[in-house]
Amino acid sequence: MAACTDRGLLRSSAKETSMPVADFATYCRMLDNAKAKKFAYPAINITSPSTISATIAAFAEAGTDGIIQVSTGGGEFASGLALKDAALGAICLAEYVHRIADRYPVYVALHTDHCAPKKVDAFLRPLIAETAKRRAKGQPNLFSSHMFDGSELPLVDNLRISRELLAECVKNDIILEVEAGVVGGEEDGVNHENTPAEKLYTTPEDMVAVARALREITTQNGGRYMFAATFGNVHGVYKPGNVKLRPSILRDGQAAVAQAFGDAARFDLVFHGGSGSELHEIHETLEYGVIKMNVDTDTQYAFTRPIVDHMLKNYDGVLRIDGEVGSKKVYDPRSYLKKAEQSMQARVLRACKDLRSTGTSLFRR
Repeated sequence: MAACTDRGLLRSSAKETSMPVADFATYCRMLDNAKAKKFAYPAINITSPSTISATIAAFAEAGTDGIIQVSTGGGEFASGLALKDAALGAICLAEYVHRIADRYPVYVALHTDHCAPKKVDAFLRPLIAETAKRRAKGQPNLFSSHMFDGSELPLVDNLRISRELLAECVKNDIILEVEAGVVGGEEDGVNHENTPAEKLYTTPEDMVAVARALREITTQNGGRYMFAATFGNVHGVYKPGNVKLRPSILRDGQAAVAQAFGDAARFDLVFHGGSGSELHEIHETLEYGVIKMNVDTDTQYAFTRPIVDHMLKNYDGVLRIDGEVGSKKVYDPRSYLKKAEQSMQARVLRACKDLRSTGTSLFRR
């Protein structure tokens, strides 16, 4: 992918240094920095103020910029059980990030994760429209990027919708992430556990087709996109060694794209389904252009584990049994959510180290 367009660079201004939620020009610089130095940004799924705070605090401690993302399920949860409005919940979480991120000395890109075709009109387009409304008022974008996951569709249909969405995103200085090939396993309501093995690997021909379809839009209108190719990656929890990755698929696909369109057309690649991957495999993908890696399963566990520990150790205090009153100090949700936040922060910090993003922040106050 090309670096920022001249149009994007013109949008970079003095106010950028005081806006930690990355605008288009800043986001482009972040991605260029990752590609040049061969590291990837942790993209952490969040669902609440506690998970947001844990993530940004970890980025700041690591001295790295990073990506915070909201799935459709995360948005539904954040809107409350009575509403289950994914777009509304995503807006609320994003507004919280805008407020909190301003206190930290790193850049944060706001992203939405895995929007399936059937949810585009209820989730993705309303969020793009929300950013358009903000821009009309002279306000910054609500989100920095969005993901359309059309991997369940035939490639021709996937690319048709991807082109439409990319054109809408370009108009609003939003980066679009697309996917071709299927990430196996199950996560957040997306289930590909019975997917045939051959569908778990994106072919070089598919990667060339993606580049051909999308580069036309970015070449003509400016803008940028990211691409999630699949190379055996699987959502969910697996023991090390059980996930059979073939990172060479990324290498071969990038080479095919470069041969067809030149080196500047090489993708900004995204790594999905990394739980259980060997560290040397993760590092190999960085050599081939992975600049973003999604982290969700491991941070979910890190958040929940200390809550379980708290409940087991304070069983008599968190329950009112046999006429007893329990202990407010231990059934107050803050007592265990603080521990959960600290544990998740530590796991995000480890992700920064594993992806070699520690100490790479471009932020200057």
